[in-house]
Amino acid sequence: MICYLDTSLLVTALTGEVAAARVLAWFGKRPSDRLAISDWVVTEFAAALSVKLRTRQLTPEARAAVAAQFAAIRSETLETLPVFGEHFRAAARFADQAPLGLRAGDALHVAIAAEHGATICTLDKRLAEAATALAVSTELV
Repeated sequence: MICYLDTSLLVTALTGEVAAARVLAWFGKRPSDRLAISDWVVTEFAAALSVKLRTRQLTPEARAAVAAQFAAIRSETLETLPVFGEHFRAAARFADQAPLGLRAGDALHVAIAAEHGATICTLDKRLAEAATALAVSTELV
């Protein structure tokens, strides 16, 4: 199985947020799964660290350490799925379905996972519900 990790899992695990222990335990149960992200996750991860720095949730040193840890995990463990124009167009169709409540970035995650037949693994209940409604396999951590 391909587990497409949304940004919330990685930020939570690597910055010690409240659900970090749960996320780390979940990761520990995935030895045979292919863990994947996209370049969009890389962008969102960097933005999340910048927010944590600006709001003083992370020091500059801690931010640098988390960024280095993410880079190491990314190169050693995670497969990076490519993002193409068709993903953005599919994301626009998904985001256009107002009852789903998908934000643009989450719609892009769904589009990427759908194209690769991956299961979206997330902490975000709204994302999980929307992906399920769009017939994309989902695992709420």
